[in-house]
Amino acid sequence: MTGAPNESTLWARMLVDELAAGGLEAVCIAPGSRSTPLTVAFARHPDIEVFSHLDERSAAFFALGRGRRTGEPTALVCTSGTAAANFHPAVIEANQARVPLLVLTADRPPELRDSGANQTVDQVKLYGDAVRWYAELPEPRAERRRARSLRTTAARALATTTGTPAGPVHLNCPFQKPLEPTKVSESIPQSFAGTPAESGRDGPYVRTTQGRMTPDLADCQTIARELESAARPLVVAGPTDPANFSSDDSRGVDPAVVMTLARAVDAPVLADPLSGLRFGSHLEDSNDGPTVCGGYDTYVKTLPAPDVVLRFGASPTSKPLRQYLADSSARQFLVDPAAEWREATFAATDLIGAEPTAVFDGVLEELANSAGRETTEEAWPERFATAEQTHWRVHEGPVDPGSETTEPLEGSILSTVFSDAPDPASIFVSNSMPIRDADRFGRPRAAALTVLANRGASGIDGITSTALGAGSATEDPLVLVTGDLAFYHDSNGLLAIERCDVDATIVVLDNDGGGIFHMLPIEEFDPPFTDQFKTPHGLEFEPLGELYGLEFETVDPENFAARYRESVRSEGTQVLHLEFDAEASHRRREALAERVRDRL
Repeated sequence: MTGAPNESTLWARMLVDELAAGGLEAVCIAPGSRSTPLTVAFARHPDIEVFSHLDERSAAFFALGRGRRTGEPTALVCTSGTAAANFHPAVIEANQARVPLLVLTADRPPELRDSGANQTVDQVKLYGDAVRWYAELPEPRAERRRARSLRTTAARALATTTGTPAGPVHLNCPFQKPLEPTKVSESIPQSFAGTPAESGRDGPYVRTTQGRMTPDLADCQTIARELESAARPLVVAGPTDPANFSSDDSRGVDPAVVMTLARAVDAPVLADPLSGLRFGSHLEDSNDGPTVCGGYDTYVKTLPAPDVVLRFGASPTSKPLRQYLADSSARQFLVDPAAEWREATFAATDLIGAEPTAVFDGVLEELANSAGRETTEEAWPERFATAEQTHWRVHEGPVDPGSETTEPLEGSILSTVFSDAPDPASIFVSNSMPIRDADRFGRPRAAALTVLANRGASGIDGITSTALGAGSATEDPLVLVTGDLAFYHDSNGLLAIERCDVDATIVVLDNDGGGIFHMLPIEEFDPPFTDQFKTPHGLEFEPLGELYGLEFETVDPENFAARYRESVRSEGTQVLHLEFDAEASHRRREALAERVRDRL
């Protein structure tokens, strides 16, 4: 660390050195002048991988994707001004979805604020309460106390990103000129060089041990007693926080433990595609265990209401499931590691602030010491098993002879994506219709499929970049399923395929506009429905293939399965573009759901 030519260079080197000591492994950098000290420091550090992005918004979502896939923070660097504002959408998503993210915004010296200085905006607490913590770094000075403050702040910030709950942290970093590693005589006293403040300590300057919330024994006893005496117990697994699909009891949800608990009380498991329970090795012995359901969106409201529900994760993707739970009078235990409320129907009766697996282990221990089940309603688990089998027979069977269309269904593409994906694979699904079709058509499978989506704020911005960021963090094949509007919205993100060396199979479901609006009552009002809601764009996406050097192919939906299997086993990135009629697809979804309900 010795020999820094000026204070700004010294400051950035110390900051980056401290982040690396704390375990930071990757950074996304957008070019700019004021951030030069940070860019140079990161680029020269041997232990941190640098991903270069031209677009700040795409950079931020790329970093978000890495954090979502790994559960560890990726840093973000930008210059001052509107560059920092372009990080904001990804910061919001990271906050809502509990994804670790470290945001470093370079800034002008404080004396230039509110002076009319070029590219100077108010960056103090720029992201409001969307971050777990905000701090402004001390201005660069070769002073021991100030340097200790810098290192301590950096160590605390990095640790806070993975706290409970995880999320984004913002450090504002003012730098004065010279910004480049230009020699400034007598800038750094000889007495400062080599001190612990300058060179750091062995490991992070401050070691933070994160506390984990454990359940009270009385809570475990109550849950065990209620489940044991329930006639119709149910387990609902909502979208689960990133990297929490694990057998490590201190951090996450162990699918095997959930299955053991559900088996012990004869409870069906309704598993959101983002829960970590719909896919995985825990389903290999599904014939001997509880029914893990994925088709409940079509049939759940035809079944009797549960009387006790054990829930974890965020609010389920399925609206019918949310309504089913809201309409029941069941006692509903909502387990959340941060004791935060993530249940917008306000149907939960008990909020248990503790790590889910710790709760499940505690409940299992209480059940093991009890006299056993008492009053399970006859055929309660079988009702779900029958409904689940009916759902898949209808959805995977031939087109209804009475249907007005024989066109392939958008949802059938999602079915193929999951059924034919390599094992293992990462599958990122866009918002609007793709995630809803993933929920309804993604059949449970005993394969290591990590399914991800930006469901924190549920926007369509940054979808491609987030997916590519997730793909950059693993050797697993990457599949992105996106709609045409989301693909258009983040076309800048495609540049990361070459710049960041990420391969993917990108499936674009093109129904020429906002197909999801066909689900809403506004569909009946045209105008303004077509022009102001569905907003057909008529864009041809093939030139994007040439622009970004991608293999682009418009595929007949009838031939999708074969081309998809070929793509996921091929090198490079292929864009498989499929065209659909949004209204016809929506009518088909309705007809299939009605057929399931009729058969039940």
